[in-house]
Amino acid sequence: MEALGQRLRDARLRRRFSMETVCARANLSRPTLYKIENGDPSVAIGFYVQVLRVLGLLADLSLIAKEDVLGRRLQDESLPQRRRAPRKKAPAGASDGEA
Repeated sequence: MEALGQRLRDARLRRRFSMETVCARANLSRPTLYKIENGDPSVAIGFYVQVLRVLGLLADLSLIAKEDVLGRRLQDESLPQRRRAPRKKAPAGASDGEA
């Protein structure tokens, strides 16, 4: 969470937005933005989304868990394996339908 907070702070500073500007546009308090930028895990995820929206980074939210390699592997392991029924053996002494 700290790395995310640092990236959000860097994005804000690159855009030359003050904390007050982001707070006003995201409708949150300055202490909450401070907590977000420090990676405080007690802040609701909705506030993170609001800050992403203000910074124009909302599309980045769709990248979270996009490539779930471990989840796909676990899902594939739990899929049932298809098995075929054994071939039926022809009765002894019977031919291929010839008389």
